Amino acid sequence: MAKTNIEDSRKPWGYYDVLSDGKDYKVKRITVHPGRRLSYQCHKMRDEHWFVVIGAGIVTMDGKETELKAGQSVNIMKGIAHRIKNIGQDDLVFIEIQTGDYFGEDDIERLEDDFGRV
Repeated sequence: MAKTNIEDSRKPWGYYDVLSDGKDYKVKRITVHPGRRLSYQCHKMRDEHWFVVIGAGIVTMDGKETELKAGQSVNIMKGIAHRIKNIGQDDLVFIEIQTGDYFGEDDIERLEDDFGRV
């Protein structure tokens, strides 16, 4: 099982840990700080399933917003633009399960970003 170095996984919105990394899947524990959001992005090579563990967030998928709370989840198919924003006072934590053919960070097409990474 691969483990990501926490220093390498720090992002402007929070951080992630790789919990498991296989040939046809990757599992991450993602933490988003209060008021922060991930870039609005899509992927060509993978689908994602997000399961909220702690907190609440607003998920945007192809322009439609949905609130997710602890215990709720969403499926994100290849090519669907998506992001999540932490709307709580504490960290938002969710598990991301990636399935597909390729899981590299270079499969992120950023469409919009609060931190100038487009």
